Amino acid sequence: MAAALRGRAGPGGAPALWRLQCRRRSSFDVAVVGAGIVGLATARELQQRHPSLALAVLEKEQEPAHHQSGHNSGVIHSGIYYTPGSLKARLCVQGAALCYRYCDQKGIPYKQCGKLIVAVEQDEIPRLKALYERGLQNNVPGLKLIGAKEIQEKEPFCRGLMALDSPYTGIVDYKQVAQSYARDFQEAGGTILTGFEVTDMEMAKESPAQSEDGLKYPVIVRSKKGQEVTCGHILTCAGLHSDRLARISGCSPQPRIVPFRGDYLLLKPEKSYLVKGNIYPVPNPRFPFLGFHFTPRMDGSVWLGPNAVLAFKREGYKLLDFSPGDFLDAVTYSGLWKLVLRNVSYGLGELYRAFSLSAQVRQLQRFIPEVTTNDVLRGPSGVRAQALDSEGNLVDDFVFDGGSGPVGSRILHVRNAPSPAATSSLAIAAAIADEAQRRFRL
Repeated sequence: MAAALRGRAGPGGAPALWRLQCRRRSSFDVAVVGAGIVGLATARELQQRHPSLALAVLEKEQEPAHHQSGHNSGVIHSGIYYTPGSLKARLCVQGAALCYRYCDQKGIPYKQCGKLIVAVEQDEIPRLKALYERGLQNNVPGLKLIGAKEIQEKEPFCRGLMALDSPYTGIVDYKQVAQSYARDFQEAGGTILTGFEVTDMEMAKESPAQSEDGLKYPVIVRSKKGQEVTCGHILTCAGLHSDRLARISGCSPQPRIVPFRGDYLLLKPEKSYLVKGNIYPVPNPRFPFLGFHFTPRMDGSVWLGPNAVLAFKREGYKLLDFSPGDFLDAVTYSGLWKLVLRNVSYGLGELYRAFSLSAQVRQLQRFIPEVTTNDVLRGPSGVRAQALDSEGNLVDDFVFDGGSGPVGSRILHVRNAPSPAATSSLAIAAAIADEAQRRFRL
Protein backbone atom coordinates (compact mmCIF):
# COMPACT_ATOMS: atom_id res chain seq x y z
CA MET A 1 0.00 0.00 0.00
CA ALA A 2 1.28 3.43 -0.90
CA ALA A 3 2.15 5.71 1.97
CA ALA A 4 -0.09 8.68 2.61
CA LEU A 5 1.04 12.22 3.29
CA ARG A 6 2.37 12.65 6.79
CA GLY A 7 1.27 15.70 8.73
CA ARG A 8 4.03 17.89 10.11
CA ALA A 9 4.26 21.14 11.94
CA GLY A 10 4.62 24.15 9.68
CA PRO A 11 6.96 27.11 10.19
CA GLY A 12 6.96 28.35 13.75
CA GLY A 13 4.91 25.36 14.92
CA ALA A 14 1.88 26.30 12.81
CA PRO A 15 -0.45 23.46 11.74
CA ALA A 16 0.77 21.46 8.75
CA LEU A 17 -0.61 22.42 5.36
CA TRP A 18 -1.11 18.79 4.39
CA ARG A 19 -2.31 15.83 6.39
CA LEU A 20 -2.24 12.07 6.81
CA GLN A 21 -4.69 10.21 4.60
CA CYS A 22 -5.78 6.63 4.78
CA ARG A 23 -5.95 4.95 1.42
CA ARG A 24 -9.64 4.09 1.12
CA ARG A 25 -9.73 3.24 -2.57
CA SER A 26 -7.43 2.17 -5.37
CA SER A 27 -9.51 3.20 -8.40
CA PHE A 28 -9.68 6.77 -9.67
CA ASP A 29 -11.16 8.66 -12.58
CA VAL A 30 -7.93 10.60 -13.07
CA ALA A 31 -4.48 9.96 -11.59
CA VAL A 32 -2.04 12.88 -11.60
CA VAL A 33 1.60 11.73 -11.48
CA GLY A 34 3.85 14.17 -9.64
CA ALA A 35 3.23 16.23 -6.48
CA GLY A 36 5.29 19.22 -7.49
CA ILE A 37 3.67 22.64 -7.56
CA VAL A 38 2.29 22.18 -11.11
CA GLY A 39 0.90 18.70 -10.44
CA LEU A 40 -0.74 19.79 -7.19
CA ALA A 41 -2.18 22.97 -8.71
CA THR A 42 -3.59 20.93 -11.59
CA ALA A 43 -5.10 18.28 -9.32
CA ARG A 44 -6.64 21.04 -7.19
CA GLU A 45 -8.10 22.75 -10.27
CA LEU A 46 -9.58 19.50 -11.62
CA GLN A 47 -11.06 18.56 -8.25
CA GLN A 48 -12.69 21.97 -7.90
CA ARG A 49 -14.11 21.79 -11.42
CA HIS A 50 -15.26 18.18 -11.12
CA PRO A 51 -16.10 17.47 -7.46
CA SER A 52 -17.88 14.21 -8.34
CA LEU A 53 -14.75 12.66 -9.83
CA ALA A 54 -12.33 10.52 -7.83
CA LEU A 55 -8.85 12.03 -8.27
CA ALA A 56 -5.45 10.95 -6.97
CA VAL A 57 -1.94 12.38 -7.00
CA LEU A 58 0.85 9.78 -7.13
CA GLU A 59 4.20 10.96 -5.75
CA LYS A 60 7.41 8.95 -5.49
CA GLU A 61 8.80 10.93 -2.53
CA GLN A 62 7.42 11.04 1.00
CA GLU A 63 6.28 14.67 0.76
CA PRO A 64 5.07 17.11 -1.89
CA ALA A 65 7.31 19.70 -3.57
CA HIS A 66 10.44 17.70 -2.80
CA HIS A 67 12.42 18.56 -5.94
CA GLN A 68 12.17 21.59 -8.27
CA SER A 69 9.26 23.10 -6.34
CA GLY A 70 11.25 23.01 -3.12
CA HIS A 71 14.64 23.94 -4.60
CA ASN A 72 14.12 27.29 -6.28
CA SER A 73 14.80 30.95 -5.60
CA GLY A 74 11.24 31.75 -4.51
CA VAL A 75 10.79 34.69 -6.91
CA ILE A 76 7.30 35.70 -8.06
CA HIS A 77 8.16 36.77 -11.60
CA SER A 78 6.26 39.55 -13.33
CA GLY A 79 6.55 38.37 -16.97
CA ILE A 80 9.17 40.70 -18.48
CA TYR A 81 11.42 38.28 -20.33
CA TYR A 82 9.04 36.20 -22.40
CA THR A 83 8.08 36.49 -26.07
CA PRO A 84 4.96 38.67 -26.42
CA GLY A 85 1.94 36.59 -27.32
CA SER A 86 3.50 33.33 -26.09
CA LEU A 87 1.67 31.07 -23.69
CA LYS A 88 4.59 31.48 -21.30
CA ALA A 89 4.19 35.28 -21.21
CA ARG A 90 0.42 35.18 -20.81
CA LEU A 91 0.45 32.54 -18.08
CA CYS A 92 3.20 34.31 -16.13
CA VAL A 93 1.34 37.63 -15.96
CA GLN A 94 -1.92 35.89 -15.09
CA GLY A 95 -0.16 33.52 -12.70
CA ALA A 96 1.58 36.27 -10.73
CA ALA A 97 -1.74 38.01 -10.09
CA LEU A 98 -3.33 34.70 -9.07
CA CYS A 99 -0.36 33.85 -6.82
CA TYR A 100 -0.61 37.12 -4.89
CA ARG A 101 -4.37 36.73 -4.56
CA TYR A 102 -4.07 33.11 -3.39
CA CYS A 103 -1.44 34.01 -0.78
CA ASP A 104 -3.69 36.80 0.52
CA GLN A 105 -6.64 34.40 0.77
CA LYS A 106 -4.64 31.70 2.55
CA GLY A 107 -2.54 33.95 4.76
CA ILE A 108 0.71 32.76 3.16
CA PRO A 109 3.40 35.41 3.73
CA TYR A 110 5.11 37.04 0.76
CA LYS A 111 7.01 40.25 0.05
CA GLN A 112 6.49 42.40 -3.02
CA CYS A 113 10.07 43.66 -2.83
CA GLY A 114 10.51 44.43 -6.52
CA LYS A 115 13.34 43.77 -8.94
CA LEU A 116 15.93 45.84 -10.75
CA ILE A 117 17.41 44.55 -14.01
CA VAL A 118 20.65 46.53 -14.09
CA ALA A 119 22.80 47.54 -17.05
CA VAL A 120 26.42 48.03 -15.99
CA GLU A 121 27.89 48.40 -19.52
CA GLN A 122 26.88 50.75 -22.32
CA ASP A 123 26.25 47.89 -24.76
CA GLU A 124 23.64 46.45 -22.35
CA ILE A 125 21.41 49.54 -22.51
CA PRO A 126 19.79 48.76 -25.90
CA ARG A 127 18.96 45.24 -24.65
CA LEU A 128 17.54 46.71 -21.44
CA LYS A 129 15.31 49.09 -23.40
CA ALA A 130 14.15 46.18 -25.57
CA LEU A 131 13.24 44.28 -22.39
CA TYR A 132 11.23 47.27 -21.22
CA GLU A 133 9.27 47.29 -24.50
CA ARG A 134 8.72 43.56 -24.23
CA GLY A 135 7.42 43.91 -20.68
CA LEU A 136 4.99 46.61 -21.79
CA GLN A 137 3.72 44.35 -24.58
CA ASN A 138 3.19 41.61 -21.99
CA ASN A 139 1.14 44.01 -19.81
CA VAL A 140 3.52 43.79 -16.87
CA PRO A 141 2.34 46.42 -14.36
CA GLY A 142 4.44 49.29 -13.03
CA LEU A 143 7.52 48.99 -15.25
CA LYS A 144 9.82 51.96 -15.69
CA LEU A 145 13.38 52.71 -16.74
CA ILE A 146 15.51 54.50 -14.13
CA GLY A 147 18.97 56.06 -14.09
CA ALA A 148 22.00 55.66 -11.86
CA LYS A 149 20.74 58.02 -9.15
CA GLU A 150 17.37 56.23 -8.84
CA ILE A 151 19.13 52.86 -8.76
CA GLN A 152 21.00 53.96 -5.64
CA GLU A 153 17.85 55.33 -4.07
CA LYS A 154 16.30 51.86 -4.34
CA GLU A 155 19.48 49.81 -3.82
CA PRO A 156 22.09 52.02 -2.08
CA PHE A 157 24.99 49.60 -2.69
CA CYS A 158 24.17 48.75 -6.30
CA ARG A 159 26.04 50.39 -9.17
CA GLY A 160 24.64 50.67 -12.68
CA LEU A 161 24.10 52.98 -15.63
CA MET A 162 20.40 52.25 -16.10
CA ALA A 163 17.88 49.75 -14.73
CA LEU A 164 14.46 48.37 -15.46
CA ASP A 165 12.42 48.71 -12.28
CA SER A 166 9.76 46.01 -11.79
CA PRO A 167 7.93 46.80 -8.53
CA TYR A 168 5.46 43.93 -9.09
CA THR A 169 8.12 41.23 -8.63
CA GLY A 170 8.02 39.49 -5.24
CA ILE A 171 9.22 36.54 -3.18
CA VAL A 172 7.43 33.67 -1.46
CA ASP A 173 8.16 30.19 -0.11
CA TYR A 174 6.85 28.01 -2.94
CA LYS A 175 7.08 24.84 -0.90
CA GLN A 176 4.55 26.37 1.47
CA VAL A 177 2.37 27.36 -1.49
CA ALA A 178 2.55 23.81 -2.91
CA GLN A 179 1.64 22.29 0.44
CA SER A 180 -1.35 24.61 0.62
CA TYR A 181 -2.48 23.37 -2.81
CA ALA A 182 -2.15 19.83 -1.45
CA ARG A 183 -4.39 20.72 1.50
CA ASP A 184 -6.99 22.31 -0.81
CA PHE A 185 -6.99 19.18 -2.96
CA GLN A 186 -7.42 16.88 0.02
CA GLU A 187 -10.18 18.97 1.55
CA ALA A 188 -12.06 18.87 -1.77
CA GLY A 189 -11.96 15.07 -1.68
CA GLY A 190 -8.71 14.25 -3.47
CA THR A 191 -6.22 11.55 -2.44
CA ILE A 192 -2.42 11.93 -2.34
CA LEU A 193 -0.36 8.75 -2.31
CA THR A 194 3.33 9.16 -1.49
CA GLY A 195 6.08 6.60 -1.91
CA PHE A 196 4.48 5.66 -5.24
CA GLU A 197 7.15 5.79 -7.98
CA VAL A 198 5.42 5.03 -11.26
CA THR A 199 7.30 2.46 -13.36
CA ASP A 200 4.61 0.95 -15.59
CA MET A 201 1.27 1.76 -17.20
CA GLU A 202 -0.84 -0.72 -19.14
CA MET A 203 -4.41 -1.56 -20.04
CA ALA A 204 -6.12 -4.06 -17.77
CA LYS A 205 -6.77 -7.44 -19.37
CA GLU A 206 -10.47 -7.95 -19.92
CA SER A 207 -12.02 -10.22 -17.35
CA PRO A 208 -14.80 -12.68 -18.20
CA ALA A 209 -17.07 -10.88 -15.78
CA GLN A 210 -16.54 -7.53 -17.59
CA SER A 211 -16.88 -5.79 -14.24
CA GLU A 212 -18.16 -2.24 -14.19
CA ASP A 213 -14.97 -1.08 -12.46
CA GLY A 214 -12.88 -2.76 -15.14
CA LEU A 215 -14.64 -0.78 -17.84
CA LYS A 216 -14.53 2.52 -15.93
CA TYR A 217 -10.91 2.23 -14.74
CA PRO A 218 -9.13 0.29 -17.52
CA VAL A 219 -5.57 1.60 -16.97
CA ILE A 220 -3.30 -0.06 -14.42
CA VAL A 221 -0.52 2.11 -12.94
CA ARG A 222 2.22 0.24 -11.11
CA SER A 223 4.89 1.49 -8.76
CA LYS A 224 8.47 0.41 -8.22
CA LYS A 225 7.36 -1.36 -5.02
CA GLY A 226 4.65 -3.35 -6.82
CA GLN A 227 1.71 -1.23 -5.72
CA GLU A 228 -1.17 -0.75 -8.16
CA VAL A 229 -3.95 1.71 -8.80
CA THR A 230 -6.44 1.64 -11.65
CA CYS A 231 -7.76 4.72 -13.34
CA GLY A 232 -9.66 6.07 -16.30
CA HIS A 233 -7.08 8.65 -17.34
CA ILE A 234 -3.53 9.71 -16.41
CA LEU A 235 -2.09 13.20 -16.32
CA THR A 236 1.68 13.45 -15.76
CA CYS A 237 3.44 16.49 -14.29
CA ALA A 238 6.72 14.79 -13.56
CA GLY A 239 9.28 17.55 -14.11
CA LEU A 240 12.74 15.97 -14.14
CA HIS A 241 11.26 12.63 -15.21
CA SER A 242 8.63 13.77 -17.72
CA ASP A 243 10.42 12.26 -20.72
CA ARG A 244 10.86 8.91 -18.98
CA LEU A 245 7.18 8.66 -18.08
CA ALA A 246 6.33 9.47 -21.69
CA ARG A 247 8.54 6.59 -22.85
CA ILE A 248 6.98 4.24 -20.29
CA SER A 249 3.53 5.01 -21.72
CA GLY A 250 4.63 4.52 -25.33
CA CYS A 251 4.49 8.22 -26.22
CA SER A 252 7.12 10.29 -28.07
CA PRO A 253 10.62 10.36 -26.54
CA GLN A 254 10.98 14.03 -27.60
CA PRO A 255 11.67 16.51 -26.14
CA ARG A 256 14.27 15.03 -23.80
CA ILE A 257 15.01 16.33 -20.31
CA VAL A 258 18.60 17.38 -19.63
CA PRO A 259 19.22 18.35 -16.00
CA PHE A 260 21.13 21.54 -15.22
CA ARG A 261 22.22 22.22 -11.64
CA GLY A 262 22.26 25.75 -10.30
CA ASP A 263 24.49 26.43 -7.27
CA TYR A 264 23.78 29.41 -5.03
CA LEU A 265 25.99 31.31 -2.65
CA LEU A 266 24.66 32.76 0.60
CA LEU A 267 25.39 36.28 1.73
CA LYS A 268 26.48 36.17 5.36
CA PRO A 269 23.71 37.48 7.67
CA GLU A 270 25.76 40.47 8.82
CA LYS A 271 26.02 41.58 5.16
CA SER A 272 22.34 41.18 4.24
CA TYR A 273 21.91 44.96 4.47
CA LEU A 274 23.65 45.19 1.07
CA VAL A 275 20.54 43.91 -0.74
CA LYS A 276 16.94 45.10 -0.42
CA GLY A 277 15.19 43.53 -3.41
CA ASN A 278 15.96 41.33 -6.39
CA ILE A 279 18.90 42.54 -8.51
CA TYR A 280 19.32 40.88 -11.92
CA PRO A 281 21.74 41.37 -14.81
CA VAL A 282 20.60 42.20 -18.33
CA PRO A 283 20.37 38.75 -19.96
CA ASN A 284 22.66 38.02 -22.87
CA PRO A 285 20.56 36.60 -25.72
CA ARG A 286 23.51 34.47 -26.90
CA PHE A 287 23.29 32.38 -23.73
CA PRO A 288 20.34 30.34 -22.44
CA PHE A 289 20.26 31.37 -18.75
CA LEU A 290 19.68 34.63 -16.87
CA GLY A 291 23.04 34.94 -15.13
CA PHE A 292 24.03 35.65 -11.52
CA HIS A 293 21.52 37.63 -9.47
CA PHE A 294 20.78 38.72 -5.89
CA THR A 295 17.63 37.23 -4.36
CA PRO A 296 16.31 38.02 -0.87
CA ARG A 297 14.42 35.16 0.79
CA MET A 298 11.42 35.00 3.07
CA ASP A 299 13.61 33.78 5.95
CA GLY A 300 15.77 36.93 5.68
CA SER A 301 18.70 35.28 3.93
CA VAL A 302 20.04 36.46 0.57
CA TRP A 303 20.85 33.97 -2.22
CA LEU A 304 23.45 34.84 -4.85
CA GLY A 305 23.55 33.07 -8.20
CA PRO A 306 22.92 30.57 -9.60
CA ASN A 307 25.35 29.23 -12.13
CA ALA A 308 24.15 26.62 -14.64
CA VAL A 309 26.11 23.40 -15.18
CA LEU A 310 25.16 19.99 -16.45
CA ALA A 311 24.00 17.85 -13.52
CA PHE A 312 25.37 14.31 -13.51
CA LYS A 313 22.29 13.16 -11.62
CA ARG A 314 18.70 14.29 -12.26
CA GLU A 315 18.11 14.79 -8.56
CA GLY A 316 21.72 15.63 -7.71
CA TYR A 317 21.87 18.71 -5.51
CA LYS A 318 25.52 18.37 -4.54
CA LEU A 319 28.50 19.26 -6.69
CA LEU A 320 29.79 15.69 -6.95
CA ASP A 321 26.46 13.80 -7.05
CA PHE A 322 26.58 11.21 -9.83
CA SER A 323 24.20 8.67 -11.34
CA PRO A 324 25.66 6.45 -14.11
CA GLY A 325 22.23 6.05 -15.72
CA ASP A 326 21.37 9.75 -15.66
CA PHE A 327 24.85 10.68 -16.89
CA LEU A 328 24.75 8.28 -19.83
CA ASP A 329 21.21 9.36 -20.66
CA ALA A 330 22.42 12.95 -20.99
CA VAL A 331 25.80 12.55 -22.71
CA THR A 332 24.53 10.05 -25.32
CA TYR A 333 21.87 12.52 -26.47
CA SER A 334 22.92 14.30 -29.66
CA GLY A 335 20.81 17.34 -28.78
CA LEU A 336 22.98 18.04 -25.74
CA TRP A 337 26.19 18.01 -27.79
CA LYS A 338 24.71 20.42 -30.32
CA LEU A 339 23.83 22.79 -27.46
CA VAL A 340 27.31 22.42 -25.92
CA LEU A 341 29.13 23.10 -29.19
CA ARG A 342 27.15 26.32 -29.68
CA ASN A 343 27.97 27.52 -26.15
CA VAL A 344 31.48 26.20 -25.46
CA SER A 345 32.90 29.37 -23.90
CA TYR A 346 29.82 29.96 -21.78
CA GLY A 347 29.75 26.36 -20.58
CA LEU A 348 33.44 26.34 -19.64
CA GLY A 349 32.98 29.61 -17.75
CA GLU A 350 30.05 28.19 -15.81
CA LEU A 351 32.01 25.04 -14.97
CA TYR A 352 34.96 27.11 -13.76
CA ARG A 353 32.70 29.27 -11.60
CA ALA A 354 31.11 26.13 -10.10
CA PHE A 355 34.48 25.36 -8.46
CA SER A 356 35.83 28.90 -7.97
CA LEU A 357 34.25 31.04 -5.28
CA SER A 358 36.25 34.09 -6.31
CA ALA A 359 35.07 33.80 -9.93
CA GLN A 360 31.45 33.83 -8.77
CA VAL A 361 32.07 36.81 -6.52
CA ARG A 362 33.60 38.75 -9.43
CA GLN A 363 30.30 38.40 -11.25
CA LEU A 364 28.48 39.83 -8.23
CA GLN A 365 30.92 42.71 -7.83
CA ARG A 366 29.83 44.10 -11.19
CA PHE A 367 26.67 45.19 -9.37
CA ILE A 368 27.67 45.49 -5.71
CA PRO A 369 31.43 46.16 -5.51
CA GLU A 370 31.41 45.86 -1.70
CA VAL A 371 30.79 42.09 -1.83
CA THR A 372 33.94 40.06 -1.16
CA THR A 373 34.73 36.36 -0.87
CA ASN A 374 34.74 36.81 2.91
CA ASP A 375 31.08 37.86 2.76
CA VAL A 376 29.71 34.69 1.15
CA LEU A 377 29.21 31.01 1.90
CA ARG A 378 28.37 28.11 -0.37
CA GLY A 379 24.61 27.66 -0.32
CA PRO A 380 21.90 25.35 -1.64
CA SER A 381 21.46 24.06 -5.17
CA GLY A 382 18.57 23.26 -7.45
CA VAL A 383 18.22 21.15 -10.57
CA ARG A 384 16.32 22.51 -13.55
CA ALA A 385 14.48 20.10 -15.85
CA GLN A 386 15.49 21.61 -19.19
CA ALA A 387 13.61 20.24 -22.17
CA LEU A 388 15.88 19.97 -25.21
CA ASP A 389 15.00 18.99 -28.76
CA SER A 390 17.14 16.84 -31.05
CA GLU A 391 18.70 19.93 -32.67
CA GLY A 392 20.00 21.21 -29.35
CA ASN A 393 17.39 23.93 -28.97
CA LEU A 394 16.02 24.75 -25.53
CA VAL A 395 12.27 24.19 -25.51
CA ASP A 396 11.13 27.50 -24.15
CA ASP A 397 7.37 27.14 -23.92
CA PHE A 398 4.86 24.67 -22.54
CA VAL A 399 4.51 21.29 -24.26
CA PHE A 400 1.48 19.04 -23.83
CA ASP A 401 1.63 15.59 -25.36
CA GLY A 402 -0.39 12.43 -25.58
CA GLY A 403 -0.23 9.31 -27.67
CA SER A 404 -2.26 6.84 -29.62
CA GLY A 405 -3.42 3.36 -28.83
CA PRO A 406 -5.29 2.11 -25.76
CA VAL A 407 -2.96 3.62 -23.13
CA GLY A 408 -1.58 6.63 -25.01
CA SER A 409 -5.04 7.96 -25.82
CA ARG A 410 -5.84 8.08 -22.10
CA ILE A 411 -2.75 10.05 -21.08
CA LEU A 412 -1.88 13.74 -21.11
CA HIS A 413 1.80 14.46 -20.48
CA VAL A 414 2.95 17.90 -19.40
CA ARG A 415 6.32 17.52 -21.11
CA ASN A 416 7.67 20.97 -20.38
CA ALA A 417 6.58 23.49 -17.75
CA PRO A 418 9.57 25.86 -17.76
CA SER A 419 10.47 28.63 -15.37
CA PRO A 420 8.51 30.55 -14.19
CA ALA A 421 6.26 27.53 -13.62
CA ALA A 422 5.96 28.17 -9.87
CA THR A 423 4.82 31.77 -10.43
CA SER A 424 2.43 30.62 -13.15
CA SER A 425 1.21 27.46 -11.40
CA LEU A 426 -2.45 28.42 -10.95
CA ALA A 427 -2.71 29.77 -14.49
CA ILE A 428 -0.89 26.71 -15.87
CA ALA A 429 -3.26 24.47 -13.91
CA ALA A 430 -6.28 26.09 -15.57
CA ALA A 431 -4.69 25.60 -19.02
CA ILE A 432 -3.86 21.95 -18.29
CA ALA A 433 -7.34 21.34 -16.90
CA ASP A 434 -8.83 22.81 -20.09
CA GLU A 435 -6.67 20.48 -22.18
CA ALA A 436 -7.54 17.48 -20.00
CA GLN A 437 -11.25 18.23 -20.30
CA ARG A 438 -10.93 18.43 -24.09
CA ARG A 439 -8.90 15.23 -24.45
CA PHE A 440 -10.61 13.14 -21.78
CA ARG A 441 -14.13 14.57 -22.21
CA LEU A 442 -14.49 14.93 -18.46
